[in-house]
Amino acid sequence: MSAVPGPAAKTERLLNLVMCLLYTRRPLPKARLRQLVPQYAAATSDESFDRMFERDKDELRELGIPLVIEDINGVWDDDTGYRIHRREYALPDVSFTREELAVLGLAGRAWAQGSLAGEAAAAIRKLQADGIERDEDSLVGIEPRLRTSEPGFDHVRRAVTTSTPLTFDYRRPGGDTVTRRVQPWGMASWHGRWYLTAYDLDREDQRVFRLSRISGPVRTSGRPGSYAVPADHDARAVVAASVADSTEATHTAVLRVRQGRGNALRLRAHAAHDVDGGWTRLQLDYGDVDALADEVTGFGADVVVEEPPELVDGVVRRLTGVAAAHGGDR
Repeated sequence: MSAVPGPAAKTERLLNLVMCLLYTRRPLPKARLRQLVPQYAAATSDESFDRMFERDKDELRELGIPLVIEDINGVWDDDTGYRIHRREYALPDVSFTREELAVLGLAGRAWAQGSLAGEAAAAIRKLQADGIERDEDSLVGIEPRLRTSEPGFDHVRRAVTTSTPLTFDYRRPGGDTVTRRVQPWGMASWHGRWYLTAYDLDREDQRVFRLSRISGPVRTSGRPGSYAVPADHDARAVVAASVADSTEATHTAVLRVRQGRGNALRLRAHAAHDVDGGWTRLQLDYGDVDALADEVTGFGADVVVEEPPELVDGVVRRLTGVAAAHGGDR
């Protein structure tokens, strides 16, 4: 019996089965496979082995591995055998155009400082091991960075890839926090922010959640593989439509902006009045309080929020976090 626990044991068993079927010269019957694959040999009964073998066959086919069944004649009781044809299993040689290599290089560098840096580096090393070098010189000056600073990013990503239900506290645009129980479906980055698409178990409908609004720890609340994601689900399209709806200007903010500063805010303002002390009071419409809080925080002391209170709180919270990260008291 394999000493490797959990999913790793299953992976080891499938790998042993593939090796047997791939390198045999003739189709192998079930009885012979039971002798060759250690995990099958350790099965406590014929019924246990049969169930395990049937599940493994289905899984190999779902993975796209061309498992075939052939008639055999021999000393075994079974009259059918199994094998994998090498020609159908092997991948063709991989080649890339100069433009594609440039994109691969950019993709590898994009994750250089993110939580997926390890996976990106591993992918580049595999390409290099096959003699494929990324284009280091193309598109000089374009250096993207995909930020994954949200504390729950890795936990959410694992839940998406393993179809594991999650529970987390979520801060809504109005500022109040609610607990959400979801089945994660997908993730997408949109305009520099990461979003989760999921089925909300309490609302019994699809929802989109911005990862930066998840408050506190993300908790697993079910078994991996306990639900199926709709085959036609397109996370990026769902996020794009949801964000477009949520960012329609429905609220008004009042800001004081230092003269000569905050030009991006001035361009969007529908009212502007100079006030004492070298400031301009702006009124501008917005739809997403978090997006505007992020933008205003970037101007530092050159922009002061007067209204509404939730925008004031959002900016104060961000500035307090920056001060704490740099060892300040406020």
